Amino acid sequence: MFYYLFDYVNKVFNPPGFDVFRFLTFRSALSAITALFMTFYVGPKVIKLLKKKQIGEKIRDDGPQSHKQKAGTPTMGGVIILLCVVVPVLLWSDLKSIYIQLILFGTLFLGAVGFLDDYLKVVKKYPKGLIAKYKLLGQVIVGLVVGSAIYFLPEFAPFNAETTLPFVKNLNFDFSYLYIPAVVFIITATSNAVNLTDGLDGLAIGSFIIVMMALAIISYVSGNVIYADYLNIIYLPGSGELTVFISAIVGAGLGFLWFNFYPAEIFMGDTGSLSLGGAFGIMAILIKKELLIPILGGVYFLEALSVIIQRGYFKYTKKKYGEGKRIFKMAPIHHHFELCGWSEPKIVIRFYIITIILAIISLASFKIR
Repeated sequence: MFYYLFDYVNKVFNPPGFDVFRFLTFRSALSAITALFMTFYVGPKVIKLLKKKQIGEKIRDDGPQSHKQKAGTPTMGGVIILLCVVVPVLLWSDLKSIYIQLILFGTLFLGAVGFLDDYLKVVKKYPKGLIAKYKLLGQVIVGLVVGSAIYFLPEFAPFNAETTLPFVKNLNFDFSYLYIPAVVFIITATSNAVNLTDGLDGLAIGSFIIVMMALAIISYVSGNVIYADYLNIIYLPGSGELTVFISAIVGAGLGFLWFNFYPAEIFMGDTGSLSLGGAFGIMAILIKKELLIPILGGVYFLEALSVIIQRGYFKYTKKKYGEGKRIFKMAPIHHHFELCGWSEPKIVIRFYIITIILAIISLASFKIR
């Protein structure tokens, strides 16, 4: 909204200094600052309200015993993140951008799915919350909308089903008719992967901030014809506008981490993890970096893979030997390290370090091309 207001003032009255609001970097900085201070203001109020309503986390009986003390900690904190992302984006971004429209739709839709899941678990006391098939249906709907928009809309016509191959020069991969199913799979996978990672204080949101900062750089250069040509990546006119959205997520994420780091005052719940995971997948899809997800989101990939391996091996051994066996002490893998004796903050910080290394590798892959 402010974007259009200041643009109008600049065109009609041309006051000195107002031209700066046209610059993407300046609006991104304002977006991050707005989100950060909004989170500091809204966060304590939401935490107080959730405590008053006794909307607290229920800890699984089969989880690490050290987590028992977290029972009753306010959850559904993803509402804070979503609010403090949406408002800055509405204020500082170009809402006519198809990129902004798609990322807002996907993030809010999955946020609503996560909110319903949290509400059923925490407020209505349904043990499993939203039935898994309905949660999956929500993810599929987002994938179909985003995939169809990119595949059929003229704005994406020159490169609709293509994606950049990491580390490879002058070669893009074309999904062709499998593009929309691929988008559905990616969004479902990233949404669930971040959800699985949200098991330790600050782990999911902290690593997500690092991933988003790398994506901010990638989206900015992808929307700049000079940088895109220099790095030999697909030039995506208008994709730089996503930097405003990412900056809002980084600002809101840093603010939320203030309350979520060990010992957490609030958890994001599925409201936050499903929406942020979906936003990660949609972002990578919009800037044509889908194949970079396993590298940049390596921590999320590892967490999801550990669950798949654990369940697969358990079912296999139970069928073959009559007794299920496990590879890890517990999955997702962050719980395995907990049971190995690592403290929660140590696991979180080391996962941050791994994410930073993977982000550097991801950014370096463009220069290597």
